[in-house]
This record gives sequence, C-alpha cells and structure tokens, in this order.
Amino acid sequence: MTARRAGGAAYVAAGILLSRIFGLVRNRLLGHFLGTGDAGDAFSAAIRIPNILQNLFGEGVLSASFVPTYSRLLAEGNEEEAGRVAGAVGTLLALTSAVLVLVGIVLTPFAVALIAPGFTGEKRELTIRLVQVMFPGVGVLVLSAWALGVLNSHRRFFLPYASPVAMNLVMIGALLGFGPALASQVDGPPRLAAILAWASVLGSLAQFGVQLPTVLRADRRLRGSVDVTNRNVRMVLSQFAPVFVGRGVVQLSAYVDNVLASLVSSGAVAVLSYAQVITMLPVSLFGMSVSAAELPAMSGTVGRDDEVASILRRRLSDGLHRIAFYVIPSSMAFLAIGDIVGATLYQSGKFGRSDVVWMWSVLAGSAVGLLAGTLGRLYASTWYALRNARTPLRFAVLRVALTLALGWAASLWLPGVLGLESRWGVAGLTASAGVAAWIECALLRRSLAPRIGDVGVDRPYQVRLWSASLAAAGVAWGAKLVLGVTHPLLLGAVALPLYGATYLAATAGMGIPEASAMAGRVTRLLGAR
Repeated sequence: MTARRAGGAAYVAAGILLSRIFGLVRNRLLGHFLGTGDAGDAFSAAIRIPNILQNLFGEGVLSASFVPTYSRLLAEGNEEEAGRVAGAVGTLLALTSAVLVLVGIVLTPFAVALIAPGFTGEKRELTIRLVQVMFPGVGVLVLSAWALGVLNSHRRFFLPYASPVAMNLVMIGALLGFGPALASQVDGPPRLAAILAWASVLGSLAQFGVQLPTVLRADRRLRGSVDVTNRNVRMVLSQFAPVFVGRGVVQLSAYVDNVLASLVSSGAVAVLSYAQVITMLPVSLFGMSVSAAELPAMSGTVGRDDEVASILRRRLSDGLHRIAFYVIPSSMAFLAIGDIVGATLYQSGKFGRSDVVWMWSVLAGSAVGLLAGTLGRLYASTWYALRNARTPLRFAVLRVALTLALGWAASLWLPGVLGLESRWGVAGLTASAGVAAWIECALLRRSLAPRIGDVGVDRPYQVRLWSASLAAAGVAWGAKLVLGVTHPLLLGAVALPLYGATYLAATAGMGIPEASAMAGRVTRLLGAR
C-alpha cells in the first residue's frame, strides 16, 4: 500500500521536477536578459495573472471540486456517468474561459492598477500590453487544468505535471532566438518582453495539446454538454463555488505579495518572482505531488465511517511525514545557503552578485513558513476528500488577512524602523506570509481531529530532520569557505550535492524510513546503470 502511494506521488514529482527544471532554465535566461530592470519587473508582474488563474483552476478548484466526484464514479465502475460529468465540466469551463478572456482583456488597465500600484509611466503601459497579449493563453491553461483533473483521476500523473515543459520550451526558444540581439539595444528589453508574452500564448496551446490525446484515450465516454441538471454535475458545481473562493483567497495572497513588492522598491517584483520559482520547487515536488496523488485515493475510499476515518488517518500521517522529510532540508537550504542556490540558478548577465544576496534574503524569509504551507495543502486535500470545502475556506480567508496586515508592516514599515534600505522589505514580506501559513496549518490540523483523529508530524522526527539539515548546511558552508563565491556554477556543483548527500547519509544513519527508501532507490538506479 505504501509503495503504491509513494509511486503515485513519485510520478507527480517526476513530472513537476521536469517542468520546474525547464522553468528554471527559462527564468535564468529571463534574469540574464532582463535582470531586475523595468522590463523584468513588468514581465514578472504581467505573467502573475495567468499563473494565478492556472493555479486557481488547476491545483485548486478542479482538484477539490471535480476530482473527488469523478474519482468516486470511476471507483464505483460507473464509467458512462463519469464521462458525462467530465464532458459537461469541460464544456462549462471552455465557455467560462471564453468570457474570462474577453473580460480580462477589457479590464486589464484596472487589473494592473490593482496588481502593481507602484508601477507608473512606461513601466505601467508595458505591463498593460503584456497582460492583454497573455490573456488568451489563460483560457487555454484553464482547459489544461481540466485535462490534469481527468488524467489524475485515471491515476495518470506524469504527463499532466510534465506538460508545462512544452510551454517553457516555446519561451526558452524565444529567449534564445531574440534575446542576444535585443538585450544590447536601448529599446530591446521591452520588445523582448512583448515577444515572450506572445510565446507564452503559443506555449499554452502546446501545453494543452500534449495532454488532449491521452485524455481522449483515458476516457472514451467523454461527451460534451452543458447539462447542469445532472446530479453529479450539480455536486461538482456546488463544491466549485466555495472551493473557487477558498483557492481564490489563497491566490489572493500571491497578489498581495505582488502589490506590496511593487511599493517596496524598483526591482522588488522581479526579485520576488525569481525567488518564488525556487521556493515553489519543494512545495510542488513534495507538497503538491503527495496531495495530488492522495486526493483521488482518499476520495475513492468507501466503507463505514470508522473505517474511512482510519484509512484517511493512515494516509494523511504517511503523507505528512514524507513531505516533512523533503521540505525541512529545503527550508534549511534557503535559510543557510540561499546565496549558493540563487547564484547557481541565476547569477549571469544582468543578474549580479548583489541581486543574488538580495534574493537570498527573500529565500530566507520564505523558509519561515515553507513547511507549514506545504503540510497545509495535504490537510486541505483531506477536507476536500471528505466533501467539505467550506472549512478550508474559512482558514484561507484568515491567512490572507494576516498576510496583508503582517506583510504591510514587515515590508513597508519595519525596514525604516530598523534603519535598513527599503528594498530589504521584500524579505519581511515572505517571512510574514510564513507566519500566517503556520496559523492556517494549525487550524486545519485541529479542525480535522474530531473527524479522523489528531494527525501531525512527530516532534522527535522533526528534531532529527532539522539536526541532519543543520549538519548538511555546515558541510556546504565549508565548501563555500574553500571555493569562495567567484565562480557560482563551480560552487553550486560542489556544495549542493554535498548538502544533499550529507542530509541523506545523516537521516539514513538515524534510521529515518524515508531516507532508507530513498537510498535504496538510488542504489537500485546506480546498479541498473
């Protein structure tokens, strides 16, 4: 059973890792050609709109409203009804997306004023143009999220999470094709940003296109319709509204970060965006992968109430411990060696050492709540599997309210009080969001206890993981002292593998089951080669 659970999560993680690697390549090229200048700020702010909507409909709304109902029908063997439900939901989403795109293009000037109120003049006008170009791609990404929901329910995890590679390849091609010639021209960066916006639209079509044939093969009973009288379609729609609001509130947190960053200083939006690509890697690999694999399985659990509670409790505990094993060393890496991570991935061209140190502060701030935010995803997915979307909604609203209040104080008020440059406020922004994430996580855990029992990550287990992470950071720091920071790629190639190997060796020596399993997989892989 545990192997099957880990297998589904492993396929999700593999797909996400592949897409994130190409995303990091894309962002490294963005940093090289656009840096933290006005064009980099404008593009980072503009692409946040499709990213928010994709995350909202993909990992959020469809996962929590559509997947539980669709998975239950498949588990019961009612494939004909499952096809009708999937087809109706897909048709409704396509119609909604068309309206969303038209309204979005018209309202873009107002949206930019809300997303980046600190942008003025040419930077604001460029951001408006970029968003309007990108909006048609948003509609396609919504359909891509629907395809992800269908494939996940059929336990086909790798393709939907690897499909963003297609989008990233298109954008990487645009950067390599036009970047070298435009980067040195006076008006080159804004023109390159516009080309990238068009490339994102073509990339969205490619991302949906690579999934569609497999969707049609997985569910041959798909029937397009707008039948909202169907009982199961109504069930999906009844969950859609609270989940949409709940996930929308979570995405609002990202919007709040962007707004406050635009008020901190020039370049803050870009450096926050570059840092978030890094921080989202462990969240996606170890949080989203486990949550995405567990949600269909939890939703398909049948039996007496006590049997269901027992199964959910075991699955939740197993998932939480697997997440902690990977996310705790990620947090330590961001905190202790974030400059090595940032320099390895971004230091090039217009992105210099001072930008790396700035981004390190943002990564360190993100480390505060990385574990809580990742565990919280699985707690929320458990509630969704129980057909309850309203409880996570209440806590998400509280989290965003706290993020806004704490973020304003930490990013715009605290630097002045401490006598720091205003640009360091973006680190306070990510740290305050982490505090809010811990409060939400605690509330989600406590609210689940009456239904399935109190489930968390054992404290001794956490202490051992943090101790191993600290030892690994010490080894990486030793490599940094020996090699210096002049050659970031060389330092990263030495220090980061040392960090990972030391952590794995330390946890395996402590008898951590996840470490032993991982060491076994590595040994088998090397033996096969």
